[in-house]
Amino acid sequence: MAEHESLEFGKADFVLLDNVSLEEFMANLKLRFEKGRIYTYIGEVVVSVNPYRAMNIYGRDTIEQYKGRELYERPPHLFAIADAAYKAMKRRNKDTCIVISGESGAGKTEASKYIMQYIAAITNPSQRAEVERVKNMLLKSNCVLEAFGNAKTNRNDNSSRFGKYMDINFDFKGDPIGGHINNYLLEKSRVIFQQEGERSFHSFYQLMKGAPDAQLRSLHIQRDPTAYTYIKVGGQIKVLYHVQIKRDYYGWQGSRDLWHLGKIKPFDGDVTLIENSKLVSILGDLLSTKDENVEKALLYRTVATGRDVIDKQHTHQEASYGRDALAKAIYERLFCWIVGRINDIIEVKNYDVRVHGKNTVIGVLDIYGFEIFQNNSFEQFCINYCNEKLQQLFIQLVLKQEQEEYQREGIPWKHIDYFNNQIIVDLVEQQHKGIFAVLDEACMNVGKVTDEMFLQALNGKLVKHAHYTSRKLSPTDKNLEFDRDFRIRHYAGDVAYSVVGFIDKNKDTLFQDFKRLLYNSSNPVLKAMWPEGKLRITEVTKRPLTAATLFKNSMISLVENLASKEPYYVRCIKPNEVKSPLLFEHERCKHQVEYLGLLENVRVRRAGFANRQIYPRFLQRYKMISEFTWPNHDLPSDKEAVKRLLQSCGFEHDVAYGKTKVFIRTPRTIFSLEEQRAEMVKRIVLFLQKVWRGTLARMHYRRMRAALIIIRAYRRYKVKSYIRDVNRRFKNVRGMKDHGKHVKWPTPPKVLRKFEEALRNIYNRSEWWAWTLIKDLSPEQLVQIRAKVATLECLKGQRADLGLQRAWEGNYLVSKKDSPGTASSFTLISSDLQRKDKFMRVLFSCNVRKINRFNKAEDRALLITDRHLYKMDPVKQYKPMKSIPLYNVTGVSISPGKDQLVVFHTKDNRDLIVCLQGMVPAGDSRIGELVGTLLISIFLSSIPTFSLLFQCRECRRLNI
Repeated sequence: MAEHESLEFGKADFVLLDNVSLEEFMANLKLRFEKGRIYTYIGEVVVSVNPYRAMNIYGRDTIEQYKGRELYERPPHLFAIADAAYKAMKRRNKDTCIVISGESGAGKTEASKYIMQYIAAITNPSQRAEVERVKNMLLKSNCVLEAFGNAKTNRNDNSSRFGKYMDINFDFKGDPIGGHINNYLLEKSRVIFQQEGERSFHSFYQLMKGAPDAQLRSLHIQRDPTAYTYIKVGGQIKVLYHVQIKRDYYGWQGSRDLWHLGKIKPFDGDVTLIENSKLVSILGDLLSTKDENVEKALLYRTVATGRDVIDKQHTHQEASYGRDALAKAIYERLFCWIVGRINDIIEVKNYDVRVHGKNTVIGVLDIYGFEIFQNNSFEQFCINYCNEKLQQLFIQLVLKQEQEEYQREGIPWKHIDYFNNQIIVDLVEQQHKGIFAVLDEACMNVGKVTDEMFLQALNGKLVKHAHYTSRKLSPTDKNLEFDRDFRIRHYAGDVAYSVVGFIDKNKDTLFQDFKRLLYNSSNPVLKAMWPEGKLRITEVTKRPLTAATLFKNSMISLVENLASKEPYYVRCIKPNEVKSPLLFEHERCKHQVEYLGLLENVRVRRAGFANRQIYPRFLQRYKMISEFTWPNHDLPSDKEAVKRLLQSCGFEHDVAYGKTKVFIRTPRTIFSLEEQRAEMVKRIVLFLQKVWRGTLARMHYRRMRAALIIIRAYRRYKVKSYIRDVNRRFKNVRGMKDHGKHVKWPTPPKVLRKFEEALRNIYNRSEWWAWTLIKDLSPEQLVQIRAKVATLECLKGQRADLGLQRAWEGNYLVSKKDSPGTASSFTLISSDLQRKDKFMRVLFSCNVRKINRFNKAEDRALLITDRHLYKMDPVKQYKPMKSIPLYNVTGVSISPGKDQLVVFHTKDNRDLIVCLQGMVPAGDSRIGELVGTLLISIFLSSIPTFSLLFQCRECRRLNI
């Protein structure tokens, strides 16, 4: 059963109709056509309605939707049938065939193209070059065959005027490895005659419109179709571009002589002559033979009487007949030669069953549909006989398949009444009594036999046949002409045939002179087409088989071939005569439905059970609607599970259980199951969405967590690697002369960049580094180092020169450098002050210049001890002028310039301002030493902490 579609599109399978009647069948067919659903199932048969418009349902996406799927899993489509045939061939190693039938213009040729396209698309997944070549040749062969075998008729712009059966060979892997094409009954009479409004074969017009001027000149052809008798008969000469192929002139030159052959006209006089002898010369040139031989073959016939050979001149009628017969024969031989060349290219080569395994076949039959024209002749009779044979095969195989399936599954078979057209097939092909037999007998009679005599013989033999009549047998039927028409009641309807030309077309006589003429051509292609031309004139041969016998034998062989394969059917319907995508002609479609036997097919399918499916597939589709089977059953078998499912739904009285399949009687049960399934699918989808979204979230969380773990582990690894590298590089720096200053720091990971900066600072300021530097210093040097460090931390960036590079003496007034002549006097005074004020040591002494409040400068000396700050007069032997206890000093201000100005702030606001510039050796800055000395004294004594200020030239105080 097809995938459940909305009822707005009708029933996707005719088997599911509520009532099997022609009215309901037509209503469903029309509804689906109007809704754009051109395909509908009858079980495993596809009914296709020609849409007369391009439809976007054949692309790669659609192919993927049907690949490997069962028929009922997707909406009806040609691809479903093609896939079913391919699966049957591949899985069961069984030959299959697809039979495409319908009247002219119903879309058979297009259907065969799409089937070939699908098979080509799903095969050769490994892209083997040889398989690709075979696929391309199989697809491209259609273009060549359409050019030479298709023509415009009043019912179809691209009507196949021949039957085609193509076998596609597959290897054991299911890839195409070759093929073979059989052609049936080319309508060669179209070469010389077309009905009003029709054309000859496409190839003539394509050559005329598509060939280069130089080529046309070499072939003596004009671009004016009206200049040629054979192709202007039907009056329709416009080129139909939508059926043109590319400029492929392969084989066209084989028919080049037909253009001029039709222009040759015998002159009717005492002696038959050719009106335009120049055409004979052109024809001889194109046929690669002598002009006189061409003229002789057209005007004379060589006859052997015993040992004598004479040339008998043709009458005007005989010459015209011979010319037309030659034209038809050349085109037919050309067409068969093209088919043969294609077969040479696509045939299976170098295939050994023992090495490669058995190859299987899918056959595709695209053959002319049932035809009823205004004037129906021998060709239409053969075509309709072919359709009778195929219809008989269709009914037999469908019934046979149904009966075999019921028996195989152990289901009782119910006899089905249907129209058996075997009586019509016998009417045509029965030995001694059939129409073909009567026609062959008439052709073998000695003497002149006319078409009227043939009709009389038919009337005598078939006078009591229920499906045959003529005007003589039905005098009141004025639709039939006396001595011309007979009517057959086909399964598709009544068809009246004109016997005019039956005898000649059946004999298909071509004078031996023409065969010898073409066999003796210097063109090897033409020579190969006419092997019988090598026979001597006096050589006796068997009577050739008639056209009717040859066609009957080919049809019997075709039917036998199809019957040996597992068949699949595509039944094509033409919705209207005006090729409109919107018009659905009810009566026309109804007639086609009747003669295609579609209603009988539905009845056969519905006779017992409307639907059947194997147990695993049925469970797979419907197991969600029962708690006993969802999500998986624990019953002994799938059959028991299906029984439990149907019993829980209340359908046990509408089903039967076979060995491998469940059979469902009425469509209502199917629809009910589908509705329950659709409802459950919604709930399952919601549940799956919930589970899947949760799964996705958990997967996302696990990925993020894993990524985080990896990142952390990687960071730890990089950090550890960095720490190990730092440790390795700085392991022995204690023993290095520069204590590791030359060691290059490793590049840190991004996460440790700030840590690396801090580590460098720690390294540069670490105690071990300082201890390494100061461990060998004396206590005096250590005090000096500490003072320098304190100065640096306090004044770093505030002054350019802090005097850190020189040794700090502190008590400069006792040195001969600053006071060469007064150092002893200072020593005595400082000793007296020490006894008097009880200070422990001198921190700093230096000559300064005092600046008073009137901005006057005087030379003075500055002495700083651990308890007092003294201002002295160096002129009076360093007599103390002012003593300030250090605890009264509240702060010190210094300037950033080179003046080395220092201000000592006191609690009584009687600040002391001194300047060191000019009183010390040039380039010797002692501001840093003074500040460092005071800072160290603060830390080493119990003197209250005072503030150290930095003052700029604008006298702005800042805490340092």
